[in-house]
Amino acid sequence: MDLENKLRENYFRILEKIQKTCEKSGRKLEEIKILGASKKQSPEKIKIVFKLGIKIFGENYVQEAEKKILELEDLPIEWHFIGRLQTNKVKKALNLFSMIQTLDRISLAQEIQKQAEKKELTVPVLIEVNIGKEPTKGGIYPENLEEFIEEVKKFDRIKIKGLMCLPPYEENLEKIRPYFIKMQKIFEKIKIYMDSEFNELSMGTSIDYTVAIEEGATIIRIGEALFGKRN
Repeated sequence: MDLENKLRENYFRILEKIQKTCEKSGRKLEEIKILGASKKQSPEKIKIVFKLGIKIFGENYVQEAEKKILELEDLPIEWHFIGRLQTNKVKKALNLFSMIQTLDRISLAQEIQKQAEKKELTVPVLIEVNIGKEPTKGGIYPENLEEFIEEVKKFDRIKIKGLMCLPPYEENLEKIRPYFIKMQKIFEKIKIYMDSEFNELSMGTSIDYTVAIEEGATIIRIGEALFGKRN
């Protein structure tokens, strides 16, 4: 099977699963945004997937993304940054990405503010929550989240649009569900005192996106289930 047909098959399989999950959980298909997690995937694959209907793509490394974004600049792709952003890469990242999904420390917020002021930009962000409290991962621990958000609100060039998480890896999807449930509760609690633009909950990847949708995700980040194996 050629690449185009393989990706088409992957895309429609995912779409069908999303449709069934939405029906099962009383949600509408249009509530869910699919982000193509395109780390280590070729521009050729991204182009095919874009034509199939995915408009948002997420990259983990600024340097890798820069080459792809330049190569694909004729396509109206919305690029999100979904990796751990180093402060020395912020200046470049703001030229490339329309959203940073992984804000998780004040030093990073300060640098985004500084560079955004120079560029006269407002930068949409999601706050990354370390929902499993894993020391090897980035993200704010849930108990520190409200205080962190209050600090970030002081930066007038940063617009908090929602929350993002990557739960601990589990073979059994039902062991992942409690993390998504907890995340959704945190999201709803914080939403009460945020403005109407705080409406994105980015959670769920190739292995667990159906569970994430059932528990309230608005953005799912699909990599290998969509693109196939990374290069």
